[in-house]
Amino acid sequence: MLKVRNLYASVGAKEILKGVNLTIPDGEIHALMGPNGSGKSTLSHVLVGNPLYTVTSGEVVFNNKNLLEMKPENRSHEGLFMSFQQPVEIPGVSMSNFLRAALDAKRKYWGQEPLTTSEFLKLMKEKRQLVELNPSLTRRSVNEGFSGGEKKRNEIFQMAMLEPKLAILDETDSGLDVDALRIVADGFKTLRTKNMSAIVITHYQKMLEYLRPDVVHVMLDGKIVCMGGPSLADRIEKNGFDWIREHVG
Repeated sequence: MLKVRNLYASVGAKEILKGVNLTIPDGEIHALMGPNGSGKSTLSHVLVGNPLYTVTSGEVVFNNKNLLEMKPENRSHEGLFMSFQQPVEIPGVSMSNFLRAALDAKRKYWGQEPLTTSEFLKLMKEKRQLVELNPSLTRRSVNEGFSGGEKKRNEIFQMAMLEPKLAILDETDSGLDVDALRIVADGFKTLRTKNMSAIVITHYQKMLEYLRPDVVHVMLDGKIVCMGGPSLADRIEKNGFDWIREHVG
């Protein structure tokens, strides 16, 4: 599904990614861990096409297509989705109108007719129940006045509506209490199919316990330095990242 090869990227004059290599097969959950500043969020922003980041070399192939040549909106239409650390508020734009526009754009990209109003409302009700999102929130402006937990659930709800092929969860668990974390994780697991993959960026063991990743990657100083099974996350929880620095050094 996703192949990242020798990827270098900068923000302004500062090089952040320094030769990232990563492969995500269909249907797998991959956790990406590492200390602050190691490049995890930069990688996610590069993948979705944030214009603040400049790719200086390397390649990214997504479902046999050159991802780096696509506009950000086309990356989304092709099946890439990102849940942000700090979801933005969009005053004056209701959640229902926001999602209707996003779905219409995606269907147009694939040559499909837009959903009828009744079809859209039925779909929204079905997906909203997966993450136990209060119905009133879909009538409010996007994330405006939402609590931290409501914003994160709302992003999983958006993911449910858009049905991506690869979801990037960039510290979606940040600021969530145990109950909200369970709801978000359960909602994601309900959405998961054999063809849907995910990159989960997290510092917290609890999120990984809920999602049970197939592979754990560790990122240090702008590159992925080691990978392993879920037990690697357990060892990081116990010993931190210093032992990895010693091992790869």
